[in-house]
Amino acid sequence: PTPSQAREICVKFTRGVDFCWQAQALLALQEAAEAFLVHLFEDAYLLSLHAGRVTLFPKDVQLARRIRGIQEGLG
Repeated sequence: PTPSQAREICVKFTRGVDFCWQAQALLALQEAAEAFLVHLFEDAYLLSLHAGRVTLFPKDVQLARRIRGIQEGLG
């Protein structure tokens, strides 16, 4: 997320309190988001291969999220 997106999300979840973000914190957030998405798409692609397809469909991503469950932050 960009700094403005991070600020917007932060204000939404902190009931209007605007926090200051350090540059390192934003970089850490971006790294975590990228790693999460890469891993999710890796899992989803494996599911599409298991189904005998090479095309990734939304249902593959949905199933990957469902299999991961609440522990992976997808509750």
